[in-house]
Amino acid sequence: MDLRAEHLNRNETLHGGIHAMLLDAAAGFSASRWLAGDASDLVPVVTLSLTTSFLAPALTGQVDVLGRTTGGGGRTVFAEATLRRSDGQICSTASGVFQRARNG
Repeated sequence: MDLRAEHLNRNETLHGGIHAMLLDAAAGFSASRWLAGDASDLVPVVTLSLTTSFLAPALTGQVDVLGRTTGGGGRTVFAEATLRRSDGQICSTASGVFQRARNG
């Protein structure tokens, strides 16, 4: 994601809510792929919990987010995500629990 002025808080760093949203999306996508198995379709998931840690500011430029599944079963999945600046500095991390949505 390219950081723009509207993504920054009053300290001119990436807003914590955007950190959390990006981390949730990356971890949730990973959980969705886990539940899909070999199928190409994504499985709808809902976030049951998300714990976020803020480690360093993201100021300008780009940030990248990577999610990965750490375990789970056929309905509930554990996943984590990391948000990094373009220089490789980790800015925030999250771990979450995701569940197959009722319609999935």
